[in-house]
Amino acid sequence: MSQDRSSTPFAVRRRLGSLGRGARKALGQHFLNSPAIASRIVAAARLTGDEHVIEIGPGLGALSLIAAEQCRQLTLIELDRDFAEQLRQQFADRPHVTVCEADILSLPFDRVLTGETIAIGNLPYNIGTAILARLLDEPRIRRIVAMVQLEVAQRLMAKPGSKNYGLLSVFTQLSARVDLAIKVRPGAFVPPPNVDSAVVVIEPHGRPPVEIDDHQHFREIVRAAFGQRRKQLANSLKAAVPDPIGLLRQAEIDPTRRPETLTLAELARLSNQSSRRN
Repeated sequence: MSQDRSSTPFAVRRRLGSLGRGARKALGQHFLNSPAIASRIVAAARLTGDEHVIEIGPGLGALSLIAAEQCRQLTLIELDRDFAEQLRQQFADRPHVTVCEADILSLPFDRVLTGETIAIGNLPYNIGTAILARLLDEPRIRRIVAMVQLEVAQRLMAKPGSKNYGLLSVFTQLSARVDLAIKVRPGAFVPPPNVDSAVVVIEPHGRPPVEIDDHQHFREIVRAAFGQRRKQLANSLKAAVPDPIGLLRQAEIDPTRRPETLTLAELARLSNQSSRRN
């Protein structure tokens, strides 16, 4: 398939100029200017031609033009009014493409989802983790391919014992498998961000990797543990449970360990032991 030259750096600036505006910092806008990377992002979604795809923050449509050729139905969710209107005009002759002018964080999914869906997008960096959390809470979304800050990608994939392992790692890996697809340098965007970026592929688990008795209690225990990650578990859990040392010993976890060393299975065991004591 030939690459779309409308997303080259010159073309991006020209199209923004035709709208009489630039990127809006408040919306975290950075426009992909590499057709090759755009193609690789859509390829990472592994489309077969029969999927419903939603794209979050399509902007000037660098991903949209490619995805529209490879899926059965494409819904573009765009908050920026200028871009939403441009996208409507751009895809006016493609009935399988719908533009939804809305905020992904408050949009009722029943308005746009009719069945199993794949989500793609160059996510606004200021709300990227919130968007991912919302997508992971929606059972109809079976794959997410998202551009995020490299630091966020590293936290999503971090393993126990690493400096990046924390709340985001635990809560994401409880819900899904995360793989790194592409690393992207700032020069691939207009305007270039101040950080490196990465594309991650997130596959929700068909079945949770660990058994958790009470998911709300699990979140409370994990937040308490990581709230003071430099302290030993016996100290960091004091605000959440009355006898942290006793609880940790019942869960067969050394009270002197630090929270970033605990595996998902150990955190689940700790939470389940705690909920059974209550």
